[in-house]
Amino acid sequence: MENQLYFTTGVGQRKPNTINGRNIDCPFCKVEELDDIIAVQGSMILLKNKYATLRKTYQTVLIETDLCDSELSKYSKEHLYRLFRFAIDYWLKLHLNNQFRSVIMFKNHGPLSGGTISHPHLQIVGLEDVNYLLNYKREHFEGIVIKKCDFLEFNISTQPKIGFYEFNIRLSNLKVIDSMSDCIQIAIDYILNHFRYKCDSYNLFFYKIENEIYCKIIPRFVTSPLYIGYSIAQVADNIEDIANQIVNIYRKDLHN
Repeated sequence: MENQLYFTTGVGQRKPNTINGRNIDCPFCKVEELDDIIAVQGSMILLKNKYATLRKTYQTVLIETDLCDSELSKYSKEHLYRLFRFAIDYWLKLHLNNQFRSVIMFKNHGPLSGGTISHPHLQIVGLEDVNYLLNYKREHFEGIVIKKCDFLEFNISTQPKIGFYEFNIRLSNLKVIDSMSDCIQIAIDYILNHFRYKCDSYNLFFYKIENEIYCKIIPRFVTSPLYIGYSIAQVADNIEDIANQIVNIYRKDLHN
């Protein structure tokens, strides 16, 4: 079993970059030119990734909306819920394919996120030889509780994977996907609009661990050299203040 992926540089060099190259036309806006479409729900389009840079994988893209300049924190509740029901349903179906050792789902947003296309989208990738759960540690998803109810917990990490501020959501029943979606939107809105540090980038990462689904939301800054060089994460000393601030700002939404 492999524990690393192999990047095809030739394909990577051909990928359009609309995050740092704003004069480049967005490929996701040219719907009539999209190939290998798997499914369509309203303005959401699931398709095979035209620029599949990772060897021995099955790479798909879920275009979230036809509004290129939109962003997840701005979605209506109706669209937000439909998006994550659609995405999670397809992601879980790929888990049933014995071709893959594991299936990842993630989202990049902003210039520090590692992404290249600014048009809102999720990526769902089947990995033939890599099991991402070999790098999983349960303590990376534990933290100070922001919201907790039947089948769901929303917290801020006390033992983050990379460092400083990481938000986690644990879902143990698919009937409350909408509540998970609400918490994701709250975390992203806080990062972009209320964080005490200016932040325009984030990542979402989804994990299927036994019978539960986890989502980790990470605001992106320049990565700490201690993590890059030594894999040592740092924990901010004000995460309890952050949790309390989120509860105060989003009190009404958290109690829905």
